[in-house]
Amino acid sequence: MRREPSLEHVIALTDDVGIHQHAVHDVPNRKEGYCTDDVARALMLANVASGFERTRPEAERLARIYLAFLCDAQLPDGRFHNFMSYARVWLDDVGTPDSNGRAIWSVGHGMRFAPRDPWRRLCRDMLERALPSVLAMTFVRSRVYASLGLVHAYEALGRAAPALEAALRSIADDLVARNAACAGPDWDWFENELTYDNARLPEALLRIGTVLDDSQLVELGLRTFAFYESIVIEDGVFVPIGNDGWYVRGRTRARYAQQPLEAAAFVDAALAAEAASGDVRYRRLAESGLEWYFGRNSRDAVMATGGGCYDGLEAFAINRNMGAESTLAYLASAFAFAKPAMADVLRLAR
Repeated sequence: MRREPSLEHVIALTDDVGIHQHAVHDVPNRKEGYCTDDVARALMLANVASGFERTRPEAERLARIYLAFLCDAQLPDGRFHNFMSYARVWLDDVGTPDSNGRAIWSVGHGMRFAPRDPWRRLCRDMLERALPSVLAMTFVRSRVYASLGLVHAYEALGRAAPALEAALRSIADDLVARNAACAGPDWDWFENELTYDNARLPEALLRIGTVLDDSQLVELGLRTFAFYESIVIEDGVFVPIGNDGWYVRGRTRARYAQQPLEAAAFVDAALAAEAASGDVRYRRLAESGLEWYFGRNSRDAVMATGGGCYDGLEAFAINRNMGAESTLAYLASAFAFAKPAMADVLRLAR
């Protein structure tokens, strides 16, 4: 049974600095501190939740905290720190490639959906500083995360931004080349294994193809998403690739430990496919991703409760800690199906 999205656990995980990475059951684990990865996810959730009357006041309060964290995280060269201790000390010289990609994703999202005009301007300033670092990224997921933010930024600027268009085209061309190098009769993907956040790759092609009005990119996005669907949908049930071994081409896929972020990525990619194609079948697929949190999974285990989400689904157990990544993944999917729709969020952001 679905429940209305609640920010209860996100509020519990958040203090005046940011959102705690981890939890012991549903209690914040201060020893693990904070990370840009999760704060970026949290900012996007807060932006969306600010479009709902019931959650707007708390969402705006949270968004301000997360945006302040990201401002502090950004280095003079536009890149971002990732890990901060509970004592408010940065623990790295520069963050991981994925954390930089997600930070760019979040500020691009903020340019389009942040609930206040000054915050949207701040996000634009941050994205402009970060843009030169995007094409220097070598990891495919890092580039894909960044591209999702660039799509939002491009939309926010009325699709009149040559530098963003060039960056999006470069990332899309890279995905096309990766697919051409790997694809075969039984394998239509971008790498020779499926690892984490897999659905984000076809999602990026779908979203870039849509904003650039490139039907070939959309076609490849739909095709590769269909390949992914053929692996992870079993009798209508979403069974993501487990991170206990992943799925190496030609070998047996790992079924556990299943991570909540996989369901969120599947929901977003399916909704992007629906938007690009107009085919309502993809909405039903997206719903299968959402239902994973509510027990329609390979263990009939309810993963979402009290506004939070358990950290992983194992073969014989559930990881009952409720950290930021898991909770934010669940809530992102839940809000994607809530009312008002994103169109109303855009209206409120004007």
